[in-house]
Amino acid sequence: MAVARMRMSRTALLPVVLLAICLLPLATISPWLLVVLVVPVTLAAWVLRVGVDLGDQGVTVRSLLAERTVPWERLTGIRVAENGALWLVTTAGTQLRMPVLRPRDLPRMSELTNGRIPAP
Repeated sequence: MAVARMRMSRTALLPVVLLAICLLPLATISPWLLVVLVVPVTLAAWVLRVGVDLGDQGVTVRSLLAERTVPWERLTGIRVAENGALWLVTTAGTQLRMPVLRPRDLPRMSELTNGRIPAP
């Protein structure tokens, strides 16, 4: 099985670009105000980085600054929270939130993992 990447849609970059355009006049007032451009850059990095990778090694959850891989042997299941967030549950009893994914993504995850994650 090849690595399947589940990320946020790249169309989410459109509001980030619009925010950057709106902040440009403010940022050009003073050299000190250039720091406000860090906000759209950080948001763009978040959109491009955050997500879940499904591969032979296991499930890799990526946040803005870190990533964690849970091997298939240590995966107990997936918990669906009341707000619709998905959480990986490990054999150690720990839980790891899967960003960007919702319950509607479970059938696709089941297909991509060849049934390692059962379809609801």
